[in-house]
Amino acid sequence: MCALQISIEDYQLYLFDFDGLLVDTEKIHWEAYRKMCANRGLELDWSFPKYCQAAHYGSEALKRNLYAHIPQLLKQEADWRVLYREKKEILLHLLREGSVSMMPGAAELLKTLEIEGVTRCVVTHSPEEQIQAIRDKHPILNTISVWLTREAYTHPKPHPECYLKAIDMLWKPGENVIGFEDTPRGLQALLHTSATPVLVTQVAYREIPQFIEKGVVHLSSLTAVSV
Repeated sequence: MCALQISIEDYQLYLFDFDGLLVDTEKIHWEAYRKMCANRGLELDWSFPKYCQAAHYGSEALKRNLYAHIPQLLKQEADWRVLYREKKEILLHLLREGSVSMMPGAAELLKTLEIEGVTRCVVTHSPEEQIQAIRDKHPILNTISVWLTREAYTHPKPHPECYLKAIDMLWKPGENVIGFEDTPRGLQALLHTSATPVLVTQVAYREIPQFIEKGVVHLSSLTAVSV
């Protein structure tokens, strides 16, 4: 991992994932799954890094991993949509009632981009309802004028549709684009676009060496971005 030595002038369009990249919500998602299981009398004893390894390759991978880890959960409810709805309701309550921190370096980067008038956009899998609950807590997020939430596109990450849509909406000829993700799933979406791909994570995903070979910049946090 190394600092990304850039200046504001190097890129004219910044694309950001949201959960785990700008705001520290991944631990809240983890807690929501734990509470969902606890409400059913079951224990999800995954550590947070284990949760990330299980969850950040897509919903199907999470479903398989969770059912395999807690077979009683499958016996109780084989319809994943029911469990996901329960988790979603718990998550929304946690977001509204608790505190949500910005990720290290995120607020400072967004403030600089706002001062310099650089175009930026959030491209997220989260729905508008969850996003708004967090934006209400951090005014700096409202300096981002364009938000592509889950309602705005058809195919979820790792399909590149969401990022391609953002670039189609905001890119101007001659501009350089940079995108920031914190999971392999999101990064796969970025890799199919013209954006310079940046993976910001401390999780030891097994694909990181291969990503770096493909030209991905790997950072431990947004504090490593030099602007």
